[in-house]
Amino acid sequence: MIRPPRSDFWQVGIVPAPITAFLAPDSLPPLADRIAWLPDPGPWRYLADPFGVRRPGATHVFVEAFDYRTKHAVIEHHELGADLEWRGKSTVLQGPHHLSYPFIIEDQGEVFMLPECHRSRELVLYRAKKFPHEWVRETVLLAGMPVAEASVIKHSGRWWMFFTVVGGQLRDQRELHVAFADQLTGPWKLHPMNPVLDDLSGARPGGTPFLCADGDVILPVQDCSGTYGGALHLLWFTNLTPDSIALTKLSPRLTGGLFSETHHDGCHTLSRCGEVTLIDTKRIAHSWGRHRINLQRRLSRLLPV
Repeated sequence: MIRPPRSDFWQVGIVPAPITAFLAPDSLPPLADRIAWLPDPGPWRYLADPFGVRRPGATHVFVEAFDYRTKHAVIEHHELGADLEWRGKSTVLQGPHHLSYPFIIEDQGEVFMLPECHRSRELVLYRAKKFPHEWVRETVLLAGMPVAEASVIKHSGRWWMFFTVVGGQLRDQRELHVAFADQLTGPWKLHPMNPVLDDLSGARPGGTPFLCADGDVILPVQDCSGTYGGALHLLWFTNLTPDSIALTKLSPRLTGGLFSETHHDGCHTLSRCGEVTLIDTKRIAHSWGRHRINLQRRLSRLLPV
């Protein structure tokens, strides 16, 4: 029997718990009824990869906004009020290439964004000229590489970047790479041990690195062993220096079912936003309508502009 084509649909939620609480998720109260979800973007669209900034009376969430009809994504900003009521959205970054994973960095009173755009083969740092709607290109951090899911943290006086590299044989889903720099703007040096991990079940970055109680770095990573973005693990870096790296995978596994009854097929972002945590969860759908969407997209490319 021929099965209808598959489509993944992601949703973004705000969990009223700090990211450190997920070091012991079994101790959390039931979450499904406490999460504030961003509005459904409509047919054949989804929102994913949330990163955010908290301000007095407002939460600013930046997401990948994907449309199957164009197979293209832009970066959207969603604003929520003090009680996490949704106030509105706007597109803040778009271009000829697919954009996703809008990693947010606050440093020395400035707000920066490090979105994924691996097809451009450069990792560009953007600065908020007028937060949250106006962003300008600041500098290129890594050039000549199809970098994906770049996630950074300042630790022990040095900036650290965790990322993967897009390539064949699911390279971007199983390899973890590291770079480091004295300043956020660089120059960045690639770690001599790269890739520091090769593991389809937990190497692709999936959110905000943070510090545990003893000061070591914890990195959310995606478990892609069953399906892309099927779940999250936490990596604990017991040693992180320019010369050597040691890490271990923590348990338990964070699944979509922890957060949602309808989108329980995946979870691939765990992002710190003040005292709340941003997450996304996935629903896998099978529909013959996907053939119609794909055909319409191909026909539109053949028509004159």
